[in-house]
Amino acid sequence: MNAHDTSIDLIAYFERIGFGGPARPAPTLDTLRALHLLHPQAIPFENLDVLLGRPVRLDRESIQRKLVTSRRGGYCYEHNLLFRSVLETLGFRVRSFAGRVLWGREASEMPARMHMLLLVDVDEGTFLTDVGFGGMTLSAPLALQTGLEQITPHGAFRLDDAGGEPHGYILKALVNGAWTSVYRFDLDPQYDADYEMANHFVSTWPQSIFVHNLLAARLAPGKRYGLFNRRFSAHDEHEGSAHRELGDAADLRRVLENELGIRLPDSADLDAALARLP
Repeated sequence: MNAHDTSIDLIAYFERIGFGGPARPAPTLDTLRALHLLHPQAIPFENLDVLLGRPVRLDRESIQRKLVTSRRGGYCYEHNLLFRSVLETLGFRVRSFAGRVLWGREASEMPARMHMLLLVDVDEGTFLTDVGFGGMTLSAPLALQTGLEQITPHGAFRLDDAGGEPHGYILKALVNGAWTSVYRFDLDPQYDADYEMANHFVSTWPQSIFVHNLLAARLAPGKRYGLFNRRFSAHDEHEGSAHRELGDAADLRRVLENELGIRLPDSADLDAALARLP
């Protein structure tokens, strides 16, 4: 992707996420916050293409066609590359980085840098911006400041000093009263070639979590929805969390389409892939 290519269809994107502001809003913190809240509530996180053995294409046209026109979802590279394109078209200064996913791992593990995230510079400072981390996706940008509890529409987060590496940070979320690590990152710049390499790895490596498992998620006002294989979770900020096991492919289809808001791909292999899920 060329940072100077402004071929993104802003009208279609704004319609997709339900943005009712001006046709070309100013590159301000208020605009960033508004778009960051709407995007993960409208465009779901999902890995159906990987599960179906289809390539995940990261060129701007393919991402726009899939996530906007076809009303599908995607995973971190697709979400954050789309969001980066929108922000750059609006005149924001955006920088691209990579994170090591700590969520669900042992504290001693040091995984590879396989997650894409953005930093956006506005008059008020630099903000971590990330619309593509599944069930724990941020719904607001976070100031790049350590030790500060930051309240978003979907929970409290903070950035800690990673220690042992220059300009290293750990993103943490307040979950059930405990600060839980989400991912760590540093300020080593990443380029589109880096994401192409990582994307190929996570979408084809046999041990990748995305290859043999179904992952999907979406935010809604006051809620987080998540699906891992047949286990569907819904977290309500007032009512707490609820989980249920889904049955056959038809049950999975209903949840993917209704709660998660995915227009399912037209594929004869989809039901077979869903039936194979553990």
